[in-house]
Amino acid sequence: MSNYVKIFDTTLRDGEQSPGATMTSAEKLEVARSLARMGVDIIEAGFPAASPDDLEAVRRIAAEVGNPASGQDEARVPVITGLARANKSDIDKAWEAIQGAQKPRIHTFLATSPIHMKHKLKMDPEEVVQRVSEMVAYARTLCADVEFSPEDAGRSEPEFLYVVLGEAIKSGATTLNIPDTVGYTTPDEFYKLIDGIIKHTPGMHEGITVSVHCHDDLGLATANTLAGISAGARQAEVTINGIGERAGNTSLEEVVMTLKTRHPIFGLETGIETKQIARVSKLVSNYTGMVVQPNKAIVGANAFAHEAGIHQDGMLKHQTTYEIMRPEDVGVNQTKLVLGKHSGRHALRNRLAEMGHSLDEAELDLAFARFKELADRKKVIADADLEAIIADEFYRPRDVFYLEGLQVSCGTLGMPTATVRLRGPDRVIHNFASMGTGPVDATYKAIDAIVGTPCKLLEFNIHAITEGIDALGEVTVRIQSENGLHTMDAQSEGVFSRVFGGHGADTDIIVASAKAYINALNKLIIAKTEGAQPVANNFGVMLG
Repeated sequence: MSNYVKIFDTTLRDGEQSPGATMTSAEKLEVARSLARMGVDIIEAGFPAASPDDLEAVRRIAAEVGNPASGQDEARVPVITGLARANKSDIDKAWEAIQGAQKPRIHTFLATSPIHMKHKLKMDPEEVVQRVSEMVAYARTLCADVEFSPEDAGRSEPEFLYVVLGEAIKSGATTLNIPDTVGYTTPDEFYKLIDGIIKHTPGMHEGITVSVHCHDDLGLATANTLAGISAGARQAEVTINGIGERAGNTSLEEVVMTLKTRHPIFGLETGIETKQIARVSKLVSNYTGMVVQPNKAIVGANAFAHEAGIHQDGMLKHQTTYEIMRPEDVGVNQTKLVLGKHSGRHALRNRLAEMGHSLDEAELDLAFARFKELADRKKVIADADLEAIIADEFYRPRDVFYLEGLQVSCGTLGMPTATVRLRGPDRVIHNFASMGTGPVDATYKAIDAIVGTPCKLLEFNIHAITEGIDALGEVTVRIQSENGLHTMDAQSEGVFSRVFGGHGADTDIIVASAKAYINALNKLIIAKTEGAQPVANNFGVMLG
């Protein structure tokens, strides 16, 4: 059995199903590029049948990320896959989207648990077996690489799974993915399930890859994934930061770093360049507006922080007393970056390159201008500050409204008031003053009055990126459209509103708050203007 575990990243598909995590096509393309640079083996780029916008996003990723760039090793070009329900229409759309990739894969699924077959599919077990056989065979006529997933395998009867998976193999499936769709199983149970599938599925042979896809409803996703790998699975389906439907998916960083840190136990390898993990984690967090909790393993702000006196004493004596991995191994630089107002473009370019950001001359000009602006207000610029500058300058939708100026007054002696100056899509400057319960509320009311796009603020988060009184403040928001941008779920009668995330950074937290809100509003406006339909996160029937 191979000692190599393929990393199948589904951040752009299953991760995007997390409420509010919807990304634009341009954002998904940038995340895909980062995943490819990090060494992900398979990128599930989306669910093409969900909407024309999602199909186009997958097509672009297949064409631009799924083919070797100049000088790139072709062996490291990732497989690009699109998800499809077990019907010809979905499979056709998936193939239309991915066929431009050098290594395309169709990933189709059908539920196999008694609960899903009875209440959702309303199909008999015999009908499910027949549908799987027909649709996997159909997908194989289009694409040589076909993955099949029995949705809700964790609550399916093992003997029935053996039959269904045997038919999938017979019909041409090359990868069998076993999803614990609702995060129900325990590690012991999941180990036995994968072990039984490998031993008892008819037609199982060395050419078939067994994959695992676990959810975190009971907090066991990573443990279950590692149990499945121990039982013989050689593909792990994961997301950056563990984002995904409900409580999320197995976290890429947790699985990869466990296999690396505990290599003597597992004896397994991945192709992930782990020093890029922190950067990609930050990128996904900024795009989705989903803040990584401080105590998150590997990528949380406190993952390599030590406050207890006993821990600090041990760390001063020897790093390994309280750190089982080096922060540098995941791209967390513990040394202070001595960049300030006297630093030049060359120093900035070199440090950004070390952090994994490759900027052309025009982009470097923009970043350098922001850098100098910040350096005039801070004595020392840290890596986290640079990440915030890059996120704020480049990881945002094209400007519809742009913040030109902001003035607030607040305190105990008067009503909080904000005067906002925005440049609109017509290049005209718009000014408005408003009062509110606080400076942020007043600022948002003034922005609403200018923009005129009804929305509801669902979430507002603020934190300091670096230490000190001159720290850069980072704000993330999530807003929901109140009218004019709804969708009907593909399989239900429910109506859903779109949710958009926004990100902003500045030494002034009110300015950062305004930038984040405008960032989210720009996404909403663009979606309305382009008539984009909601994508995969609105499809409750999807795998995972």
